[in-house]
Amino acid sequence: MEDDRITILKNGIDVFGKKIEILINGEIIEKISENIDESRFKNNENARIIDIEGKLVMPGVIDVHTHMREPGITYKEDFTTGSRACAKAGITTFYDMPNTIPATTTLENLLEKKKLANEKSIVNFGFHFGGSKNDNVEEIKKVLSSGEANTVKIFMNVTTGEMLIEDDEILKKVFKNSKLVLVHAENEMIDKAIELNKNCGKGLYVCHIPSENELKKVINAKKNNELNTKEHPIYAEVTPHHLFLNTEIRESTERNKMLLRMKPELREKSDNEFLWEAINRGEIDTIGTDHAPHLISEKLEKITFGMPGVETSLALMINAFNEGKISLEMIQKLMCENPAKILKIEKRGKLEEGFFADIIVVDTQKEWIVAVDDTIESKCGWTPYENWELKGKNTLTIVNGEIVYENGKINDIHKGKEIDFSK
Repeated sequence: MEDDRITILKNGIDVFGKKIEILINGEIIEKISENIDESRFKNNENARIIDIEGKLVMPGVIDVHTHMREPGITYKEDFTTGSRACAKAGITTFYDMPNTIPATTTLENLLEKKKLANEKSIVNFGFHFGGSKNDNVEEIKKVLSSGEANTVKIFMNVTTGEMLIEDDEILKKVFKNSKLVLVHAENEMIDKAIELNKNCGKGLYVCHIPSENELKKVINAKKNNELNTKEHPIYAEVTPHHLFLNTEIRESTERNKMLLRMKPELREKSDNEFLWEAINRGEIDTIGTDHAPHLISEKLEKITFGMPGVETSLALMINAFNEGKISLEMIQKLMCENPAKILKIEKRGKLEEGFFADIIVVDTQKEWIVAVDDTIESKCGWTPYENWELKGKNTLTIVNGEIVYENGKINDIHKGKEIDFSK
């Protein structure tokens, strides 16, 4: 490999507490060791050596679950503002959900969405295709066979537009003709999704599980060798808001009663505790934000479901590490490694030679106040964690070898890439 744009990260620490130094050549991680010899790059104008002074080095976060609102609802968020929020927070790849306007339920709409993201996003991106109540199975076949997507999202509980599927025959066809199916399924619909995966599916990913009762359904299915198999795997996702917020917090102020609303709704403090226990037992596969921004004026006017999440997800988890709730290794597994593995994303999600240089540097000791000590990048302009005092903050984000965020400043000249996945 010829010397192109060289970046060397010196004096880092990985999640296992070991010293780590990384040589990035162009967009690829060329070498990882305890000590990189930078002497051969001293006279190279394209080389930059960064001493990160003992900070934590991780693969960039992969957020499997976002709603970037483009096209059609871009006054709330778009690929520019949403990706800036990601870059600031340490997310180097986001996956966008299909319930936009128009919905991503045709190949044509998917390709248009990709075009917009290619022009605007400063981090990497992927897209979940959408199943429709209007029976778009032929479009699903077309999209999956062409390799334009490898996942399908369906809504089995309340949503808007064409995306709520209640017809059993259409549900069966979607599962039968898809690869991994992501579901918004609550309560008894979780049981139905598990059965559909067993009988017709090739993989089930249960999104944003909020409660002990619902998570137990998924955990029991995951432990059942007849339900969770190599041919029909089952994965469980939880969100930061279901880990850190609850009905007690929501009901504490009139403002919170309006702002802290989403689907599935917040549950009890005991549900928070059960979700944390499940994480530490290894029963959860991913942390997805369900980033679903609305303007604060909309939220305060009437009950509107959805909240922003990408800007705080990693910081909340690092703060939880500082409070002894979770290990750094588990954070990396849930937010980086498992998403790449489950979605079959190629050469991302790990710090490994030959992988794309999607890397973040986190100051685990940095104390700061959300939305007071920093600027909100999301177009919606607010966060449910405003005034929260956290310990731990992302300081450097590298996407495909390019620095897109460093010490509070965003480089939005660089553009991210659509991710590749193995077939």
